[in-house]
Amino acid sequence: MIQAIGLTSIPRKEQPPAVDNVSFEAHAGRVTALLGAPGAGKTTVLRLMLELQRGRGITYFRGRPLHRIAHPAHEVGVLLGDVPGHPARSVRGHLRMLCAASGLPARRADEVLEAVGLVSLRDERLGTLSRGMDRRLGLACALLPDPHTLVLDDPARGLAVAERRWLYDMLREHAAQGGTVLCGTADPKEAARFADHVITLDGGRIVADQRAADFARTRLRPRVAVRSPHAARLSVLLAQQARSTQRSVEVVREGGNRLCVYGSTCAEVGETAFRHGIVVHQLADEIGDMGPGAGADAQPQQAPESRPSAGTGPQPGPNPEPEPDPESEPNPEPEPNSDPNPCPEPEAAATPDPDPDPEPETATPAPASPGADPAASTPPEPSPDAPDNDASQAAPPQQQPTTPRTTPPAPRPATVTLPPPILVRPAPTPLRPVRYEIRRAAGVATGYIVGACVLAVSALTAVLLARIGHTPQPRLLAAWPVELPLPPAALGAGLLGALAFGDEFRHPALAADRGTVPRRLGLLTAKLFVASLTALALAVLTVGCTAELLYLVYGSELVALPADWPALTAGWLALVTGCAWAGVLAAGVFRSTTAGLAAVVAVPLLVVPAVHKITEGPSLRGPRPFAGRLGDGLPLRRPFGGEQHLEALLRLLAQPVGGAMALSVLALLCAYAFTGLRSRVR
Repeated sequence: MIQAIGLTSIPRKEQPPAVDNVSFEAHAGRVTALLGAPGAGKTTVLRLMLELQRGRGITYFRGRPLHRIAHPAHEVGVLLGDVPGHPARSVRGHLRMLCAASGLPARRADEVLEAVGLVSLRDERLGTLSRGMDRRLGLACALLPDPHTLVLDDPARGLAVAERRWLYDMLREHAAQGGTVLCGTADPKEAARFADHVITLDGGRIVADQRAADFARTRLRPRVAVRSPHAARLSVLLAQQARSTQRSVEVVREGGNRLCVYGSTCAEVGETAFRHGIVVHQLADEIGDMGPGAGADAQPQQAPESRPSAGTGPQPGPNPEPEPDPESEPNPEPEPNSDPNPCPEPEAAATPDPDPDPEPETATPAPASPGADPAASTPPEPSPDAPDNDASQAAPPQQQPTTPRTTPPAPRPATVTLPPPILVRPAPTPLRPVRYEIRRAAGVATGYIVGACVLAVSALTAVLLARIGHTPQPRLLAAWPVELPLPPAALGAGLLGALAFGDEFRHPALAADRGTVPRRLGLLTAKLFVASLTALALAVLTVGCTAELLYLVYGSELVALPADWPALTAGWLALVTGCAWAGVLAAGVFRSTTAGLAAVVAVPLLVVPAVHKITEGPSLRGPRPFAGRLGDGLPLRRPFGGEQHLEALLRLLAQPVGGAMALSVLALLCAYAFTGLRSRVR
């Protein structure tokens, strides 16, 4: 179960907090709806629960806060907004990448795709999916590691009726198997239809915490929607008829030629309009919303004394039936109820309760019948196995006789099946983040395009430098003009390194892990390892392509092997690898690809001159510069040998570019560790 205690967001300046002291529980085996209008604080509550936003309060998932769970994706499946993933990645590749991140076998992706009905679209790109298919993929990402809890923020927004029904059937099936489901929504009728428990938010506070049956009885109210060019005359006639028959009927003018009639039926309104020759353009049953505060208190709120209404109280209605798609309606009115049977007529007035609709026209209500048993009107809680069953609908109030409905219950579709459960989870291994990073880097064409561009630019630059002349052979093979701060291969390696973390923050593929990119040492090590392999391959291919092209164009004199080729090779590989590492660390610290590439370019432009100025100046202990003494190697010889490798490393660090790159990587590594520790403290 979920236990949210005292969730409060941090206010901005002098404004009140968006969420203030929100506490509730969502039990296992039930679907809990978090209901609220746009701006009520639903998304803020979910982000505070998942620790994606700073604030006060704590949330326990089966007795543990999220930051105390070793693998949050195994406990909580999250879907906030659109599917977090690169738009150029395929559906199957995205799920396989998440399988590698969770330590699951690759076949798990195919099982989830079959469960959500995306097998035929497994090779489609994420950017080409429709809204309904995107919702299915989001649910597949949430169900991939077989979590116990699902947290979703308005997953049915913009979906057709069939897609909504399928989505909510999947959620109810997950709850029926013992899971916990917390789903945000802004539609009260939708919440009453699919949820077992409804928590209503208004202004960042909880105003109601009810079972679905109680919610439908206290907040939803049946009415008849009428549109007529003679709406004023029809409202007067309906009020007069209510007085004469001593029935509780309320007529509300909603502006223009639209009326809402509470306590009557389509047949009665239509007969009244026909008898008096009034043209009616629309006549339909609807379910009206009484507002977020309806039924929140034990005592109903009193109606305003200055505006007595024809119906002195709301007539609670049954749980609404599935409605047609609102996009197919020619008029923008609320969706009509699909129940063909008229609502039962009220025989007496209920306790006064305010109506949120404006300007009600009055009629004399009938006196309330005494001696009614209030417990008789309490409906049973709906069964989780039948979300659309009429038995789960609220019973009529105590003044109305119980009228059995003849519509048979809608059976649950048999095509809704969850993915098979994961019985044995593999033990975590150090290769898990490496497999994830390899799938992430190889799943899109960005790396291949950058590599091809680097090879093409390097080859053309080498040919132009050889034609101009006066370029040393090492710079010629690396395609490094004196005018450029870095060669194209180093810039490409830095860009690929910056993309390793930059794409994570632009398209957070690890959203199922906690909604953001975790600052873990294993993930950083995997990114540095894969970036190093990519940089080494790019460096070797660059030198090989330029040497082959120079041999074909100018002959063998430009590609002769120099005498100090081991030191030159080590320096070249270290430079390209250092640029890749600087890009990875800078993008991880600043959470931006642009910042990572800027850090790579800043090394030769800003850091190298500073390091050169420091190392080339005279030392306090002698006139010889520090770089010169460092380049001379070790003053003492070790008896077992091996000094030549250490001397080569010291000479490499004595170069301005090598020393500046080493200092930059060390500084970025310390900054990354500091930001990771700060996030843990928070």
